[in-house]
Amino acid sequence: MKSTNSESSFLEYLQLFVDCKTDQMVREINFAKNSFAISHLKKNDFFVKEGEVCQHFCFVESGILQHSILTDDEEKTSYLALRNSVTTSLNSFLFQKPSRKNIKAIADCKLWIVDLKTFKNLIENNKAFHQFYYNVIEKQICLIDDYRIDLLTLTPEERYKKLLATEPKLLQEVPLHYLASFLGISSRHMSRIRKNIN
Repeated sequence: MKSTNSESSFLEYLQLFVDCKTDQMVREINFAKNSFAISHLKKNDFFVKEGEVCQHFCFVESGILQHSILTDDEEKTSYLALRNSVTTSLNSFLFQKPSRKNIKAIADCKLWIVDLKTFKNLIENNKAFHQFYYNVIEKQICLIDDYRIDLLTLTPEERYKKLLATEPKLLQEVPLHYLASFLGISSRHMSRIRKNIN
């Protein structure tokens, strides 16, 4: 049976993080892909709300998921999951405890989701998925480390320029106020920075 475009994009993403040189690994990564189900979120729908338990790990095929927290009645963006990325409220998902953040669609989303039982079974019994997950987490830890250092060492202008160089998709696809929050600056300051740079 021929893969659809969406199946191909998810499979290609999985294969980015797995050494698929043997037939066994190819079979296992295909089995892992087939363990996920497709889900759709409309703009402003929640993947998980703060205080609720996150039920799924997902691959974002299309759309944008915003991770945010509410502090002093102000929504602050901690992460933006774009197309061709994986995300979840990991602490909540893995340990089945209330999420400390909201994850919300800020554009219509098509997701590939998997529940905890299936996820754990894949990690324990599917060598290809185990390799995929390890490599994805390793990459994310490095990115989070860089982001924290940037917040402490770079000016808002420098953070914006770095984002422009490394994540141009963010600047094209994400509304200004979400980007400003993600960079830790006000929307007004963000507008000034954009004018000065562009």
